[in-house]
Amino acid sequence: MKYESLHNLRLPKIGFGTWRIGGNSLPNRSLDSKSLTALRTALEVGYTHFDTAEMYANGHSEELIGQAVREAGIKRQSLFITTKVKPEHLKYEQVLRACEASLKRLGMEYIDLYLIHWPELGMNLAETFRALNTLVREGKVMHLGVSNFNLKLLKQAQSLSETPILTNQIPYSLSDRSYVKNGVLEYCQQNDILVTAYSPVDEGRLKTSAALRSVAEAHHATPYQIALAWLVNQPRVITIPMSFDPIHIRENFAAAEIVLSEEEMKKL
Repeated sequence: MKYESLHNLRLPKIGFGTWRIGGNSLPNRSLDSKSLTALRTALEVGYTHFDTAEMYANGHSEELIGQAVREAGIKRQSLFITTKVKPEHLKYEQVLRACEASLKRLGMEYIDLYLIHWPELGMNLAETFRALNTLVREGKVMHLGVSNFNLKLLKQAQSLSETPILTNQIPYSLSDRSYVKNGVLEYCQQNDILVTAYSPVDEGRLKTSAALRSVAEAHHATPYQIALAWLVNQPRVITIPMSFDPIHIRENFAAAEIVLSEEEMKKL
């Protein structure tokens, strides 16, 4: 596995996303067995970064991650857990309560990385960060970040956070380069902020071009693996693909080892 190192941290280039683990917006307990199998496989393969949110299956995703980790008997310190606070929970007391609820569902004493999931129109970002800074000071959260923030909001978050903003989690893939066009990617790369690319293969609907197929053939890899490799070959970019399929879970993990040439990067 390749890593990104910053702020005394070493984060794997590819983590495991958990949108749809345990359901979509609401819990779907009929998916529990399938979800736990996916999480167990990811832990066995060697994933250490797991990304979730209180919004995912209304917290049930967090519960399943906690269960899978406990069952696997893996030391908490060897994992990096990211979760997120909903946009409707951004007032001071709400943030504190949301974090406590996430910790309880995870069955953990701290969260490695806590993100504002989405900016909310009319939000008081100073109030939100007052709560987030409190959580860091109390040791309940180790690092702070944001998600879906444009450049103006990202800079504002930086000014309000008492600790470095670790990441801006954004949609980024071969087919979605909106955060390249709006300047966020370049700013993050120049200011030691990780870009965490979500939906890196368009939730399994990635369209394969002739260029993508030819690069995949040259590396004896799948087009999806090359799409992930294209992301992780970029500085300060990590990604969090998700799959229920054990084969795809392993292929996604292995994609971190694929080295693309400068010519191949340009081609894609």
